[in-house]
Amino acid sequence: MPQPSTTGALRLVLGDQLSDSLSALRDLDADRDVVLMAEVRDEATYVRHHKQKIALVFSAMRHFAARLEARGVTVRYIRIDDRDNSGSIVGELERALSDQPIDRVILTECGEWRLAQALAGFAAASVASVEIREDDRFICSHARFRRWAAGKGELTMEFFYREMRRETGLLMHQAQPAGDRWNFDAENRGPLTGGVQPPDRLRITPDAITRQAIEDVERHFGDHFGDLDQFGWPVTRAEALKVLDDFVARILPGFGRWQDDMATGEPWMWHALISTSLNLGLLEPLEVCRAAEVEHQAGRAPLNAVEGFIRQILGWREFVRGIYWLKVPEYRLRNALDADRVLPWFYWSGETDMACVADVVAGTRAHAYAHHIQRLMITGNLALLLGVHPDEVDDWYMVVYADAYEWVEMPNTRGMALFADGGIMGTKPYAASGAYINRMSDYCGGCRYDVKAKSGAGACPFNRLYWGFLERNRARLRDNRRLAMPYRTLDRQSEDQRRAHVEEAEACRMDLGALPRPA
Repeated sequence: MPQPSTTGALRLVLGDQLSDSLSALRDLDADRDVVLMAEVRDEATYVRHHKQKIALVFSAMRHFAARLEARGVTVRYIRIDDRDNSGSIVGELERALSDQPIDRVILTECGEWRLAQALAGFAAASVASVEIREDDRFICSHARFRRWAAGKGELTMEFFYREMRRETGLLMHQAQPAGDRWNFDAENRGPLTGGVQPPDRLRITPDAITRQAIEDVERHFGDHFGDLDQFGWPVTRAEALKVLDDFVARILPGFGRWQDDMATGEPWMWHALISTSLNLGLLEPLEVCRAAEVEHQAGRAPLNAVEGFIRQILGWREFVRGIYWLKVPEYRLRNALDADRVLPWFYWSGETDMACVADVVAGTRAHAYAHHIQRLMITGNLALLLGVHPDEVDDWYMVVYADAYEWVEMPNTRGMALFADGGIMGTKPYAASGAYINRMSDYCGGCRYDVKAKSGAGACPFNRLYWGFLERNRARLRDNRRLAMPYRTLDRQSEDQRRAHVEEAEACRMDLGALPRPA
C-alpha cells in the first residue's frame, strides 16, 4: 500500500464540480495540496457543445479557481490555449504527476459514464494512489436510489418523489404532505389568457473574465452551434444566488399556473433559469428547494407553485440521475420503438415553416436554453413522431443546451421524450398532435400550417404524424393502459383508414426530411 504523501495531494476539480462542498476538497490542506483544473478539447468536443455552454463552463471554472487562489490554495489551472495542454482530463492528470512530486490523487466521481470509465482506467494504471470519492452534493445517493429501486417492477418518479419528501421533510406536516396532497400538477396547466405577460428576467452582464472566455471560445470553437452575443448566465455562486433570490421573490408565485405554457419570442416564461447553476455546482439542490419552501411558509408563494418547482428538483432531477447510473451503459443503446430516421436539418438551422419549432430553435441558438415543455412537447414530441433514431436526438440535446450533461439529458431524451427505454422513465410516450400545442401556446395562430387539418401538405405536421405513429407502433404500444383511448379510436376505424394514417405520416416524414438512416 502506498505510504501517505509528504508533499500533499493533487485534487482534481472538474467543470461541473464548482462547489465549496465538493468531497474532493473537503479536507484540503492549502499549504501542501494542489488543485488541478483543466479546460480541455476532449470535453468541449466529444459532442460539439453550444458555444455558450463552453464559455459558461470555462468562465465559471476560471472564477472558481480565482476564489481558491484568493484563499491561499495552489491551483494548477490549464487553459484551453496553453501550449502544452494535452487535450484530455487524464492527460492533464498524468502531466501534473510527471511535473510535481505528488503520489496521491483525490477526485470526486464524475457525472458521465464516458469520463468515469476514463478516470477508472487512469486510477488502475497510475503509480500514484488514487481516491475517488462519492459526489454527495445530490439529495439521493447512488446507494439510496438502488435500495429504493430494488425489487420494483416499475420505477415511478411520483413514488420516488414522495419518498424524498418524507426523508427531507420538504412540504411536510409531520407524516402528511402540505395541503394533504402530494401533487398539484392538475392546477399547473393554466393557458395564458387575459393579456398575461411573462415577467422580465434578471440576466448577468459578463465581466472581464467571462468576456475573455467568450473570446477564447469564438477563437477555438467558432464553428460550433449557437450564438454568444446574448450570454447572460451566472458564472459564480454569488451570481447564481442573485438569480435564485430574484426567482423566488418575483417569479415563483406564477410558476405553477403557467409552467407549461409557451409563447413566441418568450424563452424564459416563469422558469427559474438555475439549471445551469445547479449542474455546474454553483447551487445545491436542497438549498434551492428550501428557498422555495420558505416562500410558501411565509405566504408569498402558493402551494401549487412551490410544490411543482420542488418536484422538478427533488423529484425529476434526482430521479433521472438515479436512473442514469442504475442503467448505464446499457441504457445508451436502448431503442424500444426501433426508430430509424435521421434528424431533419431544421433542428439545427431553424429553417422551417412550423412556427413552434422555428421559435424553439431560434431561442436555443440564441440562449442555449429552452424550457422543459418546449424540449418535451415541441422538439422531443416531433422527433418521437418522426421516428428519429435516439442517438441523433441525444446528440442534438447534448449539443444545444447549456445545462446538458449526459446523466440528466439522456434519461430525459431517450426516456421521456422518445420512449426509447421502453417505459423506464415514463409510463407512456409523450406523443401529441397539434391540438396540445394550440392549447398551450400562441404558436399556431400565425403558423402556415393549419392546426385543425389532419392530412395534406397544408395540415399541421404534428397532426399528420400522430395517428400514423400510433398505428406504426401498434404492436409495441397497444397494451399500454395510458394509450387505451387513442387505440380504441383506431380500433373503430377500417383497415383502409388505418393504412391511410401510416401513409400520411410517411409522406410527412419525407416532406420534413426525416429520411431512413443509413445502415
